[in-house]
Amino acid sequence: MNSSLETQILQAEERLRMAMLNSDVNTLDELLAPELIFTNHLGQVLSKQDDLAAHQSGIIKVSKLIPSEQDIRLSGDVAIVSVRVHLSGSYAGKESDGDFRFTRIWTLSSSGSWHVIAAHSSMVA
Repeated sequence: MNSSLETQILQAEERLRMAMLNSDVNTLDELLAPELIFTNHLGQVLSKQDDLAAHQSGIIKVSKLIPSEQDIRLSGDVAIVSVRVHLSGSYAGKESDGDFRFTRIWTLSSSGSWHVIAAHSSMVA
């Protein structure tokens, strides 16, 4: 595995984690691809604008996001990340505190920056 690319993905994942914790819409806007497809833990399919709006409005509030079991696979200009996280927060007023698994597909843009083009989350039983 190319350790330089893996380092870039680890840094992008950490930026994303901090942006989610802080509902930092500007950083999320940088990291999420315009054509993002995100399937959340409720099975809802969200666009980039849906996700940004949920953070901006407070529908999503994340107070804790601790990653573990992170696995990164690289294939050309694509990185696939599977990560388990302990997440505390709320979604649409419903409190949540538990383990989730996220799968994210990152693509390298022509400008040399990484963007999440697709993501899926589920609760860990």
